Amino acid sequence: MNISQKATLRTIDKLNDHYCEHCLLKEYHRKQYNKNYAHHYCIKKCSVGIEIKRLGNILQ
Repeated sequence: MNISQKATLRTIDKLNDHYCEHCLLKEYHRKQYNKNYAHHYCIKKCSVGIEIKRLGNILQ
């Protein structure tokens, strides 16, 4: 793993810790619908989730 990949992982961790850990929308969607729906909401509609997905694609 190179330095760029490590920096990308740190960025993903920071975004997840700061925004996703206690996200009210994520919690709401999990309770109202299910875990799968909440996951798809985060990836496709949430700006933070979209950024995390973009950064994850860089790692591939």
